Amino acid sequence: MNQSRPKVKKSRALGIALTPKAVKYFEARPYPPGEHGRGRKQNSDYKTRLLEKQRLRAQYDISERQMRRAYDRAKKVSGQRTGEALIIELERRLDALVLRSGLARTIYQSRQMVVHGHIEVNGRKVDKPSFRVRPEDVVQVRERSREKTPFAVAREGGWAGEGETPRYLQVNLKALAFRLDRDPNRKEIPVLCEEQLVVEFYAR
Repeated sequence: MNQSRPKVKKSRALGIALTPKAVKYFEARPYPPGEHGRGRKQNSDYKTRLLEKQRLRAQYDISERQMRRAYDRAKKVSGQRTGEALIIELERRLDALVLRSGLARTIYQSRQMVVHGHIEVNGRKVDKPSFRVRPEDVVQVRERSREKTPFAVAREGGWAGEGETPRYLQVNLKALAFRLDRDPNRKEIPVLCEEQLVVEFYAR
C-alpha cells in the first residue's frame, strides 16, 4: 500500500517513528505537523481508538480492508485475547517477517522486495506481502536476486538495526535466509500498540 504522504509527517501525526530517518525528526519535533501541531487537542474515546488503529495499520503498512480481515480472523482464535491474536496474525505476514529478520530496512522496502519477486518460501517464489508464514517455513532471497545492492547490505548486517532478532526467528544473514520457528508471543513483537483499543474500535 503505497502512500504519497511523507513518512516523517505521517510519523509525527501518529506519534511513532515509522522509518529510521523519521526517528531523528520525530525526536526534534515530537508533536503533530502543521501550525496547530503543538496546540492542545481534546481527544474523544472514539478518536483515541481510531488513532491507535491507524498507528497499528501504519506499522504494518496495510489497508483498512486487510486490517479488518485480520481482525475477523483474530476474533475466531480460541483461548487467546483478540488483541493479542490480531498482532500475532499481522506479524506472520511475509513482509513483516522479512523486515524483522534484517533483510530489509523498513516495512516499505520489505514489501517492495516481496512484490518484485525477490523472496521465496520453501523454495517457491512468493510475491504477496500478505502471505502468512507458518512455523517451520523457510524464507530466503532468490538465487538470482542475491547480488543486488540491498541484499548485499543485508548480508553484512546493514539492515539489522540496533534491536535483537526476535526469538521466534532463526536467521542466517550470510545465507540471506530465515525460518519461523514458532508462532510469536505478543510480548516478543516489536510493535507499539495498545491492542485493546483497536479491538474496542472494531467492536463498537
